[in-house]
Amino acid sequence: MASNKPVILISGSDGGIGTAIVTELSEHGYRLSLAAMDTTVLMEKFGPETPDKIYQPFNAFERGSAEAWVDRTAKTFGQIDGLVNAIGLALRVTIMDDNDADLDKLWEVNVKTPLRLARLCMPYLEACGKGRVVNLISLGGKRIRNVSVGYGMTKFAAMGLTHAIRTYGWEKGVRATALCPGWVRTSMGLKSPTLKIQPDAMTDPATIAFLVRTALELPNNAAMAEMVVNCEFEDVF
Repeated sequence: MASNKPVILISGSDGGIGTAIVTELSEHGYRLSLAAMDTTVLMEKFGPETPDKIYQPFNAFERGSAEAWVDRTAKTFGQIDGLVNAIGLALRVTIMDDNDADLDKLWEVNVKTPLRLARLCMPYLEACGKGRVVNLISLGGKRIRNVSVGYGMTKFAAMGLTHAIRTYGWEKGVRATALCPGWVRTSMGLKSPTLKIQPDAMTDPATIAFLVRTALELPNNAAMAEMVVNCEFEDVF
């Protein structure tokens, strides 16, 4: 008998937040399609593939990689109900840095890859009548507090992408949410040169994963366009 469990693609599933999302959704009965440059990393984290969980090699810098991933997911499960873009890159490019190479990488990973995956998944999300897209943006997509302008620009663009997705898919039941956390206790966050708080004060990745599941499970008539999450006081939020 075919399963009626929702099928969710998760980009960046081998990262700190991505790993927490996989754990959260697995514990609540979702079928998952996960991708990474090296799928052995996924096997080490989550065990072998199962009827409810597949792994796909994925390179954000190769267009055909996204197409192959979505195509295999649709053929394996017969449906796609949600897309969670947890993929992200945090290269430091400031206003005075003439560094198009790193800037291009930021745009490719933080903006173009989520757009490409959303475009490829959209027919399936529309078909199910309650498709969901959750983009992990960060508070860097809401305000700028440092000179890493390359990261900030791409996160602002990712915020615009999220709103464009929800506008495009609204009439067919697609809901898109921008999840914007501040400091999250991951290896990437802990290595940030701008970090000024203690690790135990940072948001736990499991909390972000819970909010992702919340966004996936909210009904069509109670959509949240943005979830802003902070671990330190900011008077604009």
